[in-house]
Amino acid sequence: MDISNDLIKKELDIISSIGLYKNKEEFVKEAINTLLATRKDLRVSIACELYKKGEISFGKACEIASLNIEEMKEIFYRRGIKRKVNVSSKEMERMAKKAAELRR
Repeated sequence: MDISNDLIKKELDIISSIGLYKNKEEFVKEAINTLLATRKDLRVSIACELYKKGEISFGKACEIASLNIEEMKEIFYRRGIKRKVNVSSKEMERMAKKAAELRR
C-alpha cells in the first residue's frame, strides 16, 4: 500500500470518531453524492451503463443523468445504445415530467 492509500484508509477510519458522520458508509455515500452532483459526465455514464445492463428503465436513466428524453435519446444514439421500448406513453410522459423537475 502506498502512502496516499494508507492516508485515505486512516482518514476513513477516523471519520466516525470525529462526530460529523455516524460511520464510514455515511461519509462515503455523501462523498459520492457530492461528486456526482458536480460531475454530470459521471451521472450520464452511470445511467448509460445501468441501462445497458438492464438494471434500470429509460426513464430512470433520464432521472439519474438529469436529462430530458430527447437529450437521453441523443446520448444513447451517440454511444450506440439500443433502446428497449416497452413503456406506455402515459408512463413515458410521467418519466419525462420527473426528469424535467430534476433539471430545475
